[in-house]
Amino acid sequence: MQSGHKISSIWQNPLQTNKNNSLIEIQNLSFSYDKDLVLENLNLEVDEKDFLVLIGPNGGGKSTLMKLILGINPIQNGSIKIFNQPPHKSFTQIGYVPQNTNINTDFPIKAIEVVMMGHNSHKRPFFGYKKEEVAHATSILKQVGMEEFAHKKIGSLSGGQRQRIMIARALCANPKILLLDEPTSSIDADGQKQIYELLRELNKKITVIVVSHDLSVVLECATKVAHINKKLSFHDLSSVKKEFEINENHLCEVELIQMLGKCKC
Repeated sequence: MQSGHKISSIWQNPLQTNKNNSLIEIQNLSFSYDKDLVLENLNLEVDEKDFLVLIGPNGGGKSTLMKLILGINPIQNGSIKIFNQPPHKSFTQIGYVPQNTNINTDFPIKAIEVVMMGHNSHKRPFFGYKKEEVAHATSILKQVGMEEFAHKKIGSLSGGQRQRIMIARALCANPKILLLDEPTSSIDADGQKQIYELLRELNKKITVIVVSHDLSVVLECATKVAHINKKLSFHDLSSVKKEFEINENHLCEVELIQMLGKCKC
């Protein structure tokens, strides 16, 4: 297959990015569970409106990196700055959609009630939500194409629809960064396509970080890719994709794998 690319051209030093737009800055990050080294000397910058996909084998450290970004795990060596703050001081800037949402589909809760759980409110939900909070949740449901399902029981929705509700919940606090862990792992092909389309639309306004084994999300959405297997290999795809568009060529999965070099996802 003739692509006309020098594969080495997509390799970049993540510390050479424009610091003026950096939302997340990771420097010399290492992490161990007891004596088991999971992450080794990671360096990465995530800029405004990036669409970063984290790929790599199971057990390679992707989930650990997410927990460090979210402030769940303590920093042991190196640093993570989010808006120039440590993770525990900037968690409100991140909307998170976990892989396992642990939804009890038999529990009689409406979609809009799930979304309102995402409010960064100091008031306990026992006392109800303000009218403006309900209005905001409704607007978020409209944004993800689920407004008409606002008062449907969560258990009556399809897997793809429930995932949209989880994304809406993460967006409810108006985060600057949306972090998703395997967002399409249990969704059918049509649902996956809809989620990808939604994420591309959201990426016009906010930064998106997705953990995935699916090369489709890399091919269709990513501007940057980080392969993590204890160490991190960084790839900037924006210039490559732009060149394919200019030449009116289609970037296929085989070419993408070639570009990612020795990465085994």
